[in-house]
Amino acid sequence: MDATKRAYVELHIAVFLWGFTAILGDLIQLSALMLVWWRVLITSVSLLFFIKGGKAILQLPRKTILNFAFVGALTGLHWLTFFGAIKLSNASIALVCMATTAFFTAVMEPLILRTKFKYWEIFLGFLVIPGMALVVDNVDASMHAGIWVGLASAFLASVFSILNKKWIKKAGPYSITFIEMTSAWVVLCLLLPFFVELDSLPEILPSAKDFALLLVLAIGCTTFTWVLALRALEHLSAFASTLTVNLEPVYGIFLAWVILNDSKELSSGFYWGVLLILLVVFSYPLLNKMMKER
Repeated sequence: MDATKRAYVELHIAVFLWGFTAILGDLIQLSALMLVWWRVLITSVSLLFFIKGGKAILQLPRKTILNFAFVGALTGLHWLTFFGAIKLSNASIALVCMATTAFFTAVMEPLILRTKFKYWEIFLGFLVIPGMALVVDNVDASMHAGIWVGLASAFLASVFSILNKKWIKKAGPYSITFIEMTSAWVVLCLLLPFFVELDSLPEILPSAKDFALLLVLAIGCTTFTWVLALRALEHLSAFASTLTVNLEPVYGIFLAWVILNDSKELSSGFYWGVLLILLVVFSYPLLNKMMKER
């Protein structure tokens, strides 16, 4: 197998496992806050192997460390709201909300990077709204809070992705990820006293089953997938990688349908809304390529 084909296989494995994170979030019985707290802690520890004790990080300018620490804080809040959306609704709804990240990116990227607005991107992003309307109209009112929290998660995802793009060349990828994961853990530690009774061990310590699932989530669906994606991007174009990553909600919703049987809670109208959103998401990289060629 040549390098390009291997890169496609590795990236598809990574994207498939990213889709699986929503399933794990539904299966793990911890609260969203404790789930993410354990995830970033285990991920940070596992990354110590790659950064050789953090020597490279100590050589970075303080401003660079603070920049990535800020991105890490946003990442932690993104994961908190993502798993919160799962707990408040279900995995399928949380994944559909994440498909709106492209719209938020189209609006926020020019503001943050000070580039020109691409109005066709904003228009394409607005096409997601009818799909979201179908989703909202076809789920129980008790799940609406999960939709709003999921949309907040998509917004945070777009912002931290843009900032990563802005500062990515200032440090090595392993160092960046370690700083961000550690920063996310610190922020979540600050939130713990407001949401968790510290004398209540069942709320803090995972069961044996939950801890096993957390290891899969942190090492298998975070550290391992990140390494796979990094290796794949060395051999794939940005267009090819973007098109592949857009499969994440597809994989995730399919897995939720098979493993969690989410279809019992959702009507056919919900899936029509999902289809409309996915059509917009998949058309984005195609139209982006066409506009660049023009």
